[in-house]
Amino acid sequence: MASITLKNVIKRYGKGRGANQVINGINAEILDGEFVVIVGPSGCGKSTLLRMVAGLEEVTEGEVSIGGRVVNDLEPSARDIAMVFQNYALYPHMSVFDNMAYGLKIAKVPADEIKTRVDRAAKILEIEPFLKRTPRELSGGQRQRVAMGRAIVRHPKVFLFDEPLSNLDAKLRAQTRIEIQKLHRELGITSLFVTHDQVEAMTLAERMIVINLGAMEQFGTPEEVYNRPASTFVASFIGSPPMNLLENAPDAKPGIIVGVRPEHLDITESGWALHVETVEMLGAERLVYGRWTHGTGKEMVILRTEEGQAVPSIGSTIYVTPRPHKIHYFDAKTGKRLEPNSLKSQ
Repeated sequence: MASITLKNVIKRYGKGRGANQVINGINAEILDGEFVVIVGPSGCGKSTLLRMVAGLEEVTEGEVSIGGRVVNDLEPSARDIAMVFQNYALYPHMSVFDNMAYGLKIAKVPADEIKTRVDRAAKILEIEPFLKRTPRELSGGQRQRVAMGRAIVRHPKVFLFDEPLSNLDAKLRAQTRIEIQKLHRELGITSLFVTHDQVEAMTLAERMIVINLGAMEQFGTPEEVYNRPASTFVASFIGSPPMNLLENAPDAKPGIIVGVRPEHLDITESGWALHVETVEMLGAERLVYGRWTHGTGKEMVILRTEEGQAVPSIGSTIYVTPRPHKIHYFDAKTGKRLEPNSLKSQ
């Protein structure tokens, strides 16, 4: 196993004034044995960052280190990493066993050692009954497990996952997330996992790197990112439904954006007045969408109510109050988080 260090990592395509910079000086230390998720919207640079760690993209500036060794100039095969891709990349004419064993055969690992490694990986991933089948005889979830098995048998220092669950349906994604968690607990190998799905990020990560437009917005545990978002981008991207970010909240100071999550607004007898526009029923909970009755009334507010609570009728006016210790503040110009005690001097 090994740590991964990203030191002011920059990626540009092209040169001179026409160069397109897609990664903007990322610094991060992934600890030995840690499972870190890189999350962000499509096109933000997260897969490019992963591919630089893998050696599939050159680093324009900065350093990538694995296990304390700078690997900028090393070929992917020399970095002691194993990568799991979105599209499985299995050989269709080979059996599951041969797909998993292929890299070891190329490396001239003895046949008995290959069998031992493949059998162990198949047992961990519960694909022992499928070793003689070809990929076309497997479901999407089974193929992804084979792809993970092919990585496991390598005994790498680092696992790199590039959106490996994107081709699976919702039920299989949830099931495979559980399998990946079990796999990491058993093997303890340092892992970087890329996804655009914030639910995957929150459920899988020990820590997560949130990227926006090639820049790292926040690096922290899921709890830290959810409860103390570093910017309006993080606040709106992490959480479903997203945090309410209000520029016209009652009594708000100029230049301050007030943030409050839908589950931290309570219906009260007095407070912020909202005109209810629609209600979504989501099983055990409901989402109430409303707008301010003061000012222009254009700002949408989302409120989450639990099963058993009274559901406001569409067209009615209700009053909501944010829980005092669950209110967030952001600078309207920079989008950066502001601590409540810093507002006293403003």
